[in-house]
Amino acid sequence: GLVGSEMCIRDRDREMKYILKREMLVCYEKVLIEEEKSQATIEKYMRDVRKFFQYVEEMGKKEGITKEIVLSYKRSLIEEYAPSSVNSMLASLNHFFKVNHWYECIVKSLKIQQRTFRAKERELTKEEYYRLLRAAQKEGKYRLYCILQTICGSGIRVSELKYITVKAVTRGRAVIFMKNKTRTILLPPKLCRLLKDYCKQEKITSGMIFITRRGNPVDRSNILHEMKNLCGTAGVEREKVFPHNLRHLFAYTYYKAEKDIAHLADILGHSSINTTRIYTMGSGEEEMKQLSNLGLIVRCLSLIHISEPTRPY
Repeated sequence: GLVGSEMCIRDRDREMKYILKREMLVCYEKVLIEEEKSQATIEKYMRDVRKFFQYVEEMGKKEGITKEIVLSYKRSLIEEYAPSSVNSMLASLNHFFKVNHWYECIVKSLKIQQRTFRAKERELTKEEYYRLLRAAQKEGKYRLYCILQTICGSGIRVSELKYITVKAVTRGRAVIFMKNKTRTILLPPKLCRLLKDYCKQEKITSGMIFITRRGNPVDRSNILHEMKNLCGTAGVEREKVFPHNLRHLFAYTYYKAEKDIAHLADILGHSSINTTRIYTMGSGEEEMKQLSNLGLIVRCLSLIHISEPTRPY
């Protein structure tokens, strides 16, 4: 719930009102582009801000935006979304407020205790990943077959597939520029051989490897749709299947083998190791086994009263 200073809005804040206009969305998108945000980030920020526009329009309050209205919107998000999703949407909205100098409208994010394990129903296992590959191969989806292995074999984001070029495969490394940072990732030899075979079959001699018919980089939504269509054949729950989960599987598998979270953070392109920690979490079931194997719980038989059932003579 909302506590503290957010429940005690000062009179000054209550009197401060702003007018929300549709043309502000166009200006805001230009700002995001000028800030060199990635296309995926721009779309995400715009989607979140439009959601706030829709909320205030439905309330009929677009000509009198106050901190109190923003807090009301925040409460509506809490009722509908998970805390992490709420914080993500509020971060976009707060950025919009800062750009427009509406500092009185900025709200605090929710405090979330760091989880130590991932929900089992969202965790994609290595065996399930193999089943998806077999399903893609069986259905003749060779491009998808290669995309899955490129993401899971290198740990890149789906938005970074455009940096996997013919030249990168030839060199065995790709230079990625995302979030105003440049990093070089190594492409395993087996992955390079797979991609060279794919390029040969598709007659791709230069440029990006994974493109649409019009020559544009493959879209995340299309990849997601294709992945979901594999679930029936692969026998994998749909909730587990989305591109980013392949990146999680790479990170978790790498960390289990190397136990080097600092280097993993560099590979994934994370600025903070705290972000990388999320990727290295196992399932709750795995953590339960680890706790049980500590050998710190001993059963006391003297506390257990065992009664023999009465037997007829």
